[in-house]
Amino acid sequence: MSELALTLLRLTFLVLLWVLVLVTVLVLRRDLKAPRDARPLAPARGGGLPPAPTAPAAPAPVKPRKPARARRGGPGSLAVVEGPLTGTVIPLGTAPVTIGRAADSTLVLDDEYASNNHARLALVDGRWVVQDLGSTNGTWIGRTRLTAPTELTVGQQVRVGRTTLELRK
Repeated sequence: MSELALTLLRLTFLVLLWVLVLVTVLVLRRDLKAPRDARPLAPARGGGLPPAPTAPAAPAPVKPRKPARARRGGPGSLAVVEGPLTGTVIPLGTAPVTIGRAADSTLVLDDEYASNNHARLALVDGRWVVQDLGSTNGTWIGRTRLTAPTELTVGQQVRVGRTTLELRK
């Protein structure tokens, strides 16, 4: 093989490597960037969950209160409608539902786009409220990223990583 052909082959290989690096960087940038039409949701009416703590704090004395009760005819389950766990249904009681990759989550997701403790769904004053727990990729209702605890109604879909959940009766 001539010296010129060998040099051209080396340069072509180098250019292809740089193209691969650039494409990888662009894809990662797109995946981490929020959509242009993303807008924060208003907080849930009637209060909501407190923001997730960022550092461990000393436990405050808790005043005992009656457990929240769901409204009649309200949601009875949380169903996975898209993602690897499609078809999974979690019955809702009064206990909060945690979603994430952590083994102690109520719904454990095997998804690299989900955080260990990604989101929490809790019953507050008879309404189901969803809260993002400071996840890297965010929790979404439609094309809107959650920035505060938000009331979730029957039929609304919540996206956590590649998994879409729906509140059902």
